Amino acid sequence: MEPPFIPEYNKPDAPGIAMNFDNTVSLYHIVEPEDDFVKAASDVFALLKQAEAAYPGWPRVFYVDIRGHAGPRHGFTDDFFEFQQDFWFATIAHFVTAFELPLTGPLVNPNPQRNDLPDTLVIREPGEDPA
Repeated sequence: MEPPFIPEYNKPDAPGIAMNFDNTVSLYHIVEPEDDFVKAASDVFALLKQAEAAYPGWPRVFYVDIRGHAGPRHGFTDDFFEFQQDFWFATIAHFVTAFELPLTGPLVNPNPQRNDLPDTLVIREPGEDPA
């Protein structure tokens, strides 16, 4: 079995999408203090969609910084703890080769990156009927 591809970590200097020397694509997003969970989730999903459209199937490394949103859950508000734990691992992590979040530090996806992104992101409140 072939070992997993581990990209070089090159966090871009500015938010957006950057092509790297090792044929990976870096995505970098900063969550600002005025952003709520829905805006942050929508923004990272949109950046992921843009990267796949511009560089289909290329290994992606996603970097996220979070400004503000300090709270009691490992240094973050409940929403941004959930953003980094539940939302990220359930929704975004499958579609990248590696990522770096303030809560986790750098991590490599143990599974191959998926490129079959859904067309849209739907965020429901807990207990909300999906219909």
